[in-house]
Amino acid sequence: MLPDADDLPELLLDLAVPHEDIDVLVARRSRITGDPGVLRLLRECVEELFHDPAEPGRAPGLAGLLDAAPAELSQVFPVYVFVAAVPRTLARHRERGIPPEVSRRTLADLGRHMALHRSRHGTTGVSVRGWLVRHFRGELFQLGRLQFERARLGERTAPVLAAAGLTAAPGTPCLSLHIPDHHGPLTPSACDRSLAWARDFFPLHFPEERPVAALCHSWLLDRQLRRYLPADSNIVRFQDRFRTVREDTEPADTEPVRFVFGDPGLPVAELPRRTSVERAVGDHLRAGGHWYIGHGWFPFPG
Repeated sequence: MLPDADDLPELLLDLAVPHEDIDVLVARRSRITGDPGVLRLLRECVEELFHDPAEPGRAPGLAGLLDAAPAELSQVFPVYVFVAAVPRTLARHRERGIPPEVSRRTLADLGRHMALHRSRHGTTGVSVRGWLVRHFRGELFQLGRLQFERARLGERTAPVLAAAGLTAAPGTPCLSLHIPDHHGPLTPSACDRSLAWARDFFPLHFPEERPVAALCHSWLLDRQLRRYLPADSNIVRFQDRFRTVREDTEPADTEPVRFVFGDPGLPVAELPRRTSVERAVGDHLRAGGHWYIGHGWFPFPG
């Protein structure tokens, strides 16, 4: 299930795992392979990860299985699960004709999230276990600046799109658009290139799905940001691409704090004011305001 100790570092480097984490993972490999119960759990996790792979948007919940790992492995065990899944992930990519560079950049999100985990906790591990399942199942792809996830319209979203003239019922294929952090500015030109890539990519590699729209659910779509940012800012111009699906009423204040400052638990009074986005997020919270997840869409491939 796992590469041997000599080959494991090369695969970890391909996955963009931080260098300071590689020796830790190689050293603890024997804790996995030397315990029949842990090795059996690893196999069960990989099998569950690929359960029903033909149904996008229904990623399995691995939390229960991952929580069964020994306590001393709790932070690193998911990493070994994703590493063990790589051969099957790449095989599925090859079946679809997905270029190796897309596979490499997509799966490198594991290393990015391990770097985030280390910056916040100072240890080897990964915090977003459920999120990365999408990458390794072949449901999410990094195409330039943006990530695109194969998905299906839900009960609340489909009527909104149908009212706008699209043929859209619940279960209709769509794409969920994600904006990874630490990936350069969210410039209009970078987004244009990603979208042009996606318009070619999905009809070629998933011709049977034909998504009707791209949807985004993010604090970056909170319209309150327009109070603080100029009209020609990257974020406002990104918002301009979308029509509104719905507006949340439940605050999500930790989301911008986590993405902008790296730690959702930072005291609001101490948030830095170095950039326009930092000032917007912090000043709004210090004034007693709240941030909300925005929900937007635009026709795809239009």
